[in-house]
Amino acid sequence: MTGTTTPQTTTAPAGTDERTVFVLADEALLAVVRQVREDQWDLRTRGTVTTSDPDGDPTLRELVNYHAYDDAWVPAMLAGRTMAEVGQDAHTGDLLGADPVAAFERIAQDAIAAAQGLDDLDRTVHCSFGDYSARDYLWQVIAFRALRAVEIARLIGVDDRLEPELVEPLLAHLRVHAEEWRSYGVFGPALPAPDGATPQEELLALTGRRPR
Repeated sequence: MTGTTTPQTTTAPAGTDERTVFVLADEALLAVVRQVREDQWDLRTRGTVTTSDPDGDPTLRELVNYHAYDDAWVPAMLAGRTMAEVGQDAHTGDLLGADPVAAFERIAQDAIAAAQGLDDLDRTVHCSFGDYSARDYLWQVIAFRALRAVEIARLIGVDDRLEPELVEPLLAHLRVHAEEWRSYGVFGPALPAPDGATPQEELLALTGRRPR
């Protein structure tokens, strides 16, 4: 439920289990959200965070609430249910309440449990923008979570490094598919990677984000 139209992507790095990489991506975003201070929820995000609306300027709370919405759909999506079956408005509105971190953690943990329990990576997932295999859907979400974790970390001034076990398979996947995804508007123009770039710096540059 990333809100973008992403083409099917059926090539994965050899030996990769998308369920494991999804858990790492969701946990990376959750780890950053846990570090948001109470006085940071109203921070404006334009210029630091990449969204589908280049003119938009959501607050950090609005941004995290959208990820809560996105994660709230993961269990139903991985079970093969449609939005109509669940109810189009099932997860709309403020999902963060009085304790945003605790609320986000509950929703993320449900999504993680659903991914860990997925028994068929070829199951059809019915997204709002088309039908995909569960494997393809997970790659879309993995990229969304991992890149957003870096951006929010930079916004709130905490360590933005991702685990190599997350970066390396995602980078391998996007080396193959980034230009295709870019043609659908998922990523902006690639930026030059610095000399001696780390895998994370290469990943960020490839997806149109400042590598350092």
